Amino acid sequence: MSQVNVESGQGRSPPPFPLYFFPAFLRPYLELARVEKPNGFVLMLWPYVWGLTMAAYKTKMPLNGYWRSVINCVISAFILRASACTVNDIFDRRVDAAVARTKQRPIPSGRISVFAACLYLVALYSVGIAFNAATHRGLAFAIYPFMKRLIQWPSAWLGFAMNFGFLTAWIAITGYVDRALLTTGMASWWCWAVYCDTIYACQDIEDDVKTGVKSSAIFFGSWVRFNLWVIAAAFVILLAVAGVLNNQGWPFFALSVGGTTTHIVWQLSTVDLESPKSCWRAFNRNGYLGWPLWAGLMLDYVLA
Repeated sequence: MSQVNVESGQGRSPPPFPLYFFPAFLRPYLELARVEKPNGFVLMLWPYVWGLTMAAYKTKMPLNGYWRSVINCVISAFILRASACTVNDIFDRRVDAAVARTKQRPIPSGRISVFAACLYLVALYSVGIAFNAATHRGLAFAIYPFMKRLIQWPSAWLGFAMNFGFLTAWIAITGYVDRALLTTGMASWWCWAVYCDTIYACQDIEDDVKTGVKSSAIFFGSWVRFNLWVIAAAFVILLAVAGVLNNQGWPFFALSVGGTTTHIVWQLSTVDLESPKSCWRAFNRNGYLGWPLWAGLMLDYVLA
């Protein structure tokens, strides 16, 4: 999603961190994976870590096993995010070429061919399969670019695809399905993903309208801020209910629920939804939102 041509040349900006550590021919592939924009990876990682930590608390999992599982989650989230961004860029290449913010992405700028991007995607999926990453989530993300053209609220699909890590991490650790907890948790993370994606979509409303791309920001129209408050409230309430269902202690409700609520209120009170820069800042802040949520879960787990 880089806005500058990262190839070296006179009058061009230097590549951002960490791209300048790599040879020029590799940089477009790293851009496809959004290596220079780690916030998306962090957003993909949090549901894995939240599900893992709730399951570790429930099962009294040893700490050494927990940290090994965290490493597995990091690798899975990175592979999944890289493949999701690549498939999105393949299908959205014509739309990206017409949008100022995305026209310098590797495919629309001509630095990578569609064929090369497809080979890269196959390689990512192969690594994911070898690592036992959730291939069904890769399919869910592959469908998302079509959803932006077919339904008025594509964020609804993204919310499902993005947060499946919570479900898979919980089941992998506990070995069973707690329908009430998993349904509530998935619903909570779904609200969070829709909230994040709606703020993100507010950056591109004018371009999306011109190119025919649908988004929740366009769907909500003048009610977008009100609906963001409603979705954020649902996220926090469902988070608290999930804590009750998992018998979480006071650290969860004080830090996870309380900290998340404070962060959300601060975000929505300061974001200017008509300013792309402000929306981009608010979107990135959702990566930081995961820290107080995890802190409460982690403290509960350690003290249990």
